[in-house]
Amino acid sequence: MLELIHQGPTVGAQALRALARYPERIAFVSDGKQVTYRATLDLIARMQSVFAKQGLGRGDRLAIITANRAESWCASVAAQSLAVSTTWLHPLGSLEDQVDQVTDGECTALLVDSGNFLVRGGEIAAQTKDRLRAVFALSPTDYGLDLLALAAGGGAVSAQDVARPEEVAILNYTGGTTGKSKGALRNHAQIASYTTAILADFEIPMAPRYLLIAPMSHVGGTKILPTLMLGGTVHMMKGFDPKVVLDVVAREKINFTLLVPTMIYMLLDHPDLDRTDLSSLELLLYGASPMSPTRLEEGLKRIGPVFSQLYGQTECYPISLLRKADHDLARPELFASCGFPISSVAVSILDDSDQPVSTEEPGEICVRAAHAVGTYWKRPEQTAELFRGGWLHTGDIARMDERGYMFILDRKKDMIVSGGFNIYPRDVEDVLSTHAGVAIASVIGAPDPKWGEAVVALVVRRPGYNPGPEELIQLVKAKKGAAHAPKRIEFVDSLPMTPVGKVDKKVLRAKFWAGQERQIG
Repeated sequence: MLELIHQGPTVGAQALRALARYPERIAFVSDGKQVTYRATLDLIARMQSVFAKQGLGRGDRLAIITANRAESWCASVAAQSLAVSTTWLHPLGSLEDQVDQVTDGECTALLVDSGNFLVRGGEIAAQTKDRLRAVFALSPTDYGLDLLALAAGGGAVSAQDVARPEEVAILNYTGGTTGKSKGALRNHAQIASYTTAILADFEIPMAPRYLLIAPMSHVGGTKILPTLMLGGTVHMMKGFDPKVVLDVVAREKINFTLLVPTMIYMLLDHPDLDRTDLSSLELLLYGASPMSPTRLEEGLKRIGPVFSQLYGQTECYPISLLRKADHDLARPELFASCGFPISSVAVSILDDSDQPVSTEEPGEICVRAAHAVGTYWKRPEQTAELFRGGWLHTGDIARMDERGYMFILDRKKDMIVSGGFNIYPRDVEDVLSTHAGVAIASVIGAPDPKWGEAVVALVVRRPGYNPGPEELIQLVKAKKGAAHAPKRIEFVDSLPMTPVGKVDKKVLRAKFWAGQERQIG
């Protein structure tokens, strides 16, 4: 009993309480339609009734494939409040990966945003029909129950929360940037803890008007509940269009959004940026991948002092924050930092023997937090490795300065060993991005008979510029030395991205390592 007392609220308790508090306020805006807090709470209650009538309850798991839709968020809360855990499918993922997630996650029900994923939803349902007990859709289909129609015809009901803090709330799958995606389990108490951490440390405006652009299935969705707990409004976009983003921020007086660096680069390169009124914007969170310090400086000058960097991962989010005050043009050295640990996280930089390293020395970021995952789903060996020595090992190599700011050097598995030197791709990428003609660059190691691995850079040029390979090689050589200078530069029109907006280095490396096995030090 004492354990339960110390675990705090469930996800459902947080959400239902927030929605009940501000009944007349606008909770969601999407496609020109507004939904009040009262209507949102009512829809959750009606969805709960539908789920219960279809036999869903404690121990079941609901997979969701959706664009950014308020109804999908309501369905997730309705399920979790009934002690039905959820798992979000990558909206941009492959059919194979989505089916694997439903199967590996032992899901018993599927919800399809049929307005945006009609065909894909049917394919997933068909390939997992032997596992699923129920398929729901957000409009009429020939393969699923129309959840919204059933909810509308169900009569008046009240929302309830029957979940317990220690019960599983969500099964998140890792981005898979270093191997096959793993399912990470979080219970209600852990989800409630990270919501509280976001409210405590992120500089979210007190009357938030949040523009949700990145997929709600990932980090973008983690700001929905904090926004509602503050009585704010979530404006939803389906996909990223820089022109539309600029127009919506200006028209709706958006004061808070979250973007990945590639989206920010596209905003900076859009001709309408400097003639758009962005004065309402108070907070622009960015994360998921490193941002070029040069382009960050450009953003601060042209958009304003509203940038804040978040750092975390599926296994533990959030971990650290580089606040707005840290984005000081007079202190550009901090632009390469992933920030200062948030108040509810313990951080240690450890060596390969799990011993603390000295200040400024590189090591792996290891953390402890109430909002960290409990375990990997059905992967006991990888769980043991993740929590080796009593710390959660992030796989990110960083140094910490004397004040406690962390500077990520790279993923442990992305480090290049060339001629006996350890080279962190981000060091090279940051130098390349200082060139006016470079929009974005990604650096990998390619097999080399002489050096073991050779530094290779894939570069996207900015419109109107035409830098040559030797020019960029010499730039890196001058700033970082000969060992870091790329042995080869390839110019490409675009870089492959994961569904969460990170450059997919697995895809880039595959071209160079076909038929060979890369040894990770």
